[in-house]
Amino acid sequence: MNVSRDDASTWASWFRALGDPTRVLILNLLATSGRAMSVAEIVDAVDVGQSTVSHHLKILGDVGFVLVHREGTTSWWRMNEECLDCFPTAAELVMGRLPTAAPWDESGRGSTLSKKTSARSRR
Repeated sequence: MNVSRDDASTWASWFRALGDPTRVLILNLLATSGRAMSVAEIVDAVDVGQSTVSHHLKILGDVGFVLVHREGTTSWWRMNEECLDCFPTAAELVMGRLPTAAPWDESGRGSTLSKKTSARSRR
């Protein structure tokens, strides 16, 4: 399957977001915790300063890997479950291992993950 320029741009932003070890640790923490976590909990778990964690969460949120829910002054961050479906498929497509359309193409609707990133990349 040939990769379109739009898909390549979207997927490149995903790979860039994973280009930092701290972001990989944060994403793994949220994916394996099975629950939303506060910034303070994430700071304690990854042993990095609050401003650094907040910066990395923003980057992960910008590409749609994580979602945030705000309650008062607390931000609760959780894994975007759609990325668990989309990202492995994107990686396999980039590497030429999947000859079929990606899951977000089959429904014609697209996922929140690809829509959010695509809208951001058009700015």
